[in-house]
Amino acid sequence: MAATDALVQRADIDESRIAAMGGSFGGYMANWVAGHTDRFAAIVTHASLWALDQFGPTTDAAYYWKQEMTPDMLRDNSPHHSVGNINTPMLVIHGDKDYRVPIGEGLRLWYELLSASKLPADDDGTTVHRFLYFPDENHWILKPQHAKVWYGVVEAFLVRHVLGEEKELPAELGL
Repeated sequence: MAATDALVQRADIDESRIAAMGGSFGGYMANWVAGHTDRFAAIVTHASLWALDQFGPTTDAAYYWKQEMTPDMLRDNSPHHSVGNINTPMLVIHGDKDYRVPIGEGLRLWYELLSASKLPADDDGTTVHRFLYFPDENHWILKPQHAKVWYGVVEAFLVRHVLGEEKELPAELGL
């Protein structure tokens, strides 16, 4: 947040038009930020940790996670405890074959955004939050056609929430 504080001091930066974005542990940080400030116009989180108690035993590196985080650290630093404070549109991106950060993290984040954030889904299911799911990708989006979709969806989401404009989603989505 100190870097953001310094950034918005610049005369060429409009602090109402900034976004946060992160993947993997950076996604964990984006999720944490989402529950602790509303200074960003949008947040993009990719392959991110959400519920640390759930994540630790299910990652392919559980042995490492167990030695790094005590039960108290897991409880005190898990972003999912602050879902009720999230007041920022979020784009959640996850691959189903991600064994480093299993898909359950993305699915739980998505469910909790829709049911417990300050911006829940309407009765008809519409929401400002978005979920981009890749059934055959892992922790990284490797297929060129999927990378094109990834960048196109991220750009459209940011254009909408940061610039207040509309941009078409990639045609490859078939929407």
